[in-house]
Amino acid sequence: MKGSTYRRCSCRDPKTGKELGTSCPKRNSRNHCTYSIRQELPPREDGSRRSFARGGYDSRKAAQADLDHVRALLGLAESDDPEGTELIAAMLAEVSSEKTPLPDVEETRRRLNAGQDLIGSLTVSEWLDRWLAGKRIRKSGLSRYETDIRVHLKPHIGHRRLDRLRVSHLSEMFTEIRDANAQILEDSAQRRAAIDELATVPWKGAENRARRKAMKAAIDEMPAFRRITGPATRLHVKATLRAALNDAIGQQIITFNPAAHVEIDPARKPKALVWTDERVAKWEQTGEKPSPVMVWTPQQTGAFLDFVADDRLYAMWHLIAFRGLRRGEACGQPWSETNLDTHSLTVSSQLVQDGWEVEASDPKTDSGYRVVALDDDTVNVLKRHRERQDADRKEWGSAWVATGHVFTQEDGSWLHPGKVTDLFERLVAASGLPPIRLHDLRHGAATLMLAADIDIKIVSDTLGHSDTRITRDIYQSVLPQVGKNAAEATAKLVPLQRKAEAEKAARKAAKAAKKARTKKNGKGNDKAKAQAKAKKKAKRRKPEK
Repeated sequence: MKGSTYRRCSCRDPKTGKELGTSCPKRNSRNHCTYSIRQELPPREDGSRRSFARGGYDSRKAAQADLDHVRALLGLAESDDPEGTELIAAMLAEVSSEKTPLPDVEETRRRLNAGQDLIGSLTVSEWLDRWLAGKRIRKSGLSRYETDIRVHLKPHIGHRRLDRLRVSHLSEMFTEIRDANAQILEDSAQRRAAIDELATVPWKGAENRARRKAMKAAIDEMPAFRRITGPATRLHVKATLRAALNDAIGQQIITFNPAAHVEIDPARKPKALVWTDERVAKWEQTGEKPSPVMVWTPQQTGAFLDFVADDRLYAMWHLIAFRGLRRGEACGQPWSETNLDTHSLTVSSQLVQDGWEVEASDPKTDSGYRVVALDDDTVNVLKRHRERQDADRKEWGSAWVATGHVFTQEDGSWLHPGKVTDLFERLVAASGLPPIRLHDLRHGAATLMLAADIDIKIVSDTLGHSDTRITRDIYQSVLPQVGKNAAEATAKLVPLQRKAEAEKAARKAAKAAKKARTKKNGKGNDKAKAQAKAKKKAKRRKPEK
């Protein structure tokens, strides 16, 4: 195909504004004109012509080098490969129009043979949109991905080319997120201080009212309260990007996933702690929880269940406390999967909250599908609950909503998981017990089962965990008495000399004390015998009448 280099003068006539071209008086000067190239490209499918054109070269040699580069790219496609020829021609036409650098020949060859895009003009933002549109997961999971992309990924790296995304770019992103956290905390502290100061200003008096008005205006100008991006959220952002880039690799768009190699601060999951007497006393003084995850003792759990015995949803609180169902699983449990005759229920569905909307969903994982055994007391509780629900159904008549769920609103409709949590928190506050979350009742169920020496595998299966390590690491909050028994059993296994001597001394002291008691009892017996003998002798000497 035709191609050439040529000199070009860009000088213009000051009167007409037209380029002078070959009539420029300085044209023959060695450094006056620049060089340009033009290379014919294979025609489009409709037969129209297209070409690669570029100018501004300082020398003919530089122009010729780029022309050779263009021809080398055209030569990558075999003569009997019209699809490859069209891809390269389209690539060169786009590079020419956007004035971007010519792609490397060997890299283009690799991309062509691998079936990848020949030019990596796809941005991270464009790919994330395409990836998210192709996801077929439940709505709540999709919303979480969308939030990560909208709030974090697009603002920081969305403008970057997908094929040029590097680990350093992601490190910079997470550094900026941490810096933003510090700014958010500072802004929130200033806004809180201003609000506290406003609360001290009296309402009465013109001067006070003017001051309050000015302070309110100043507060309105301050940044609003915002939540920081914590370690767990940062990990989720990284996981979202890693999943998206893995799919890009699977589609041969890129060959490297920088999200798999960027290092960020780990998120440490809070350990569950038991509400011991000491912790309760400190909470009563300060109002602070020792950990975000707290578990009641068996006595505290029993006190709460006694307190809510007359609550309409008592059976739900009872079931979660003893069998460890998740909130959504309890709200979505159907009667059809609850067999009170065989003392079991099958967890096969749940109600999931997305924002404030609620939708029915399958369990999140395969391990979530499980059969949960029921004890006699729980079965009796559920039977009484069913009788009460039957009475409600008759009372509502045709207005009853037949959802078939075990736990419902008064008219039979779905329970809203968020409202269930709110109700639980109000009941806990009214009971006067130290606070726990609704999900902590599930922690408590795990702790009770482990304290009862139930095999860890059975506990894990009951809770619906995919691995027993999850049960050990997260849910095993050791109750004080369980820890004490374990400590004593461990201590008895180690023979210590000082322990043996202490035991010997204790036995000697006990023996001496027993001997002293025996001697004392012996003296007392001798005295009693002497008194009895004297009494008997005096009786004999008594004269007869």
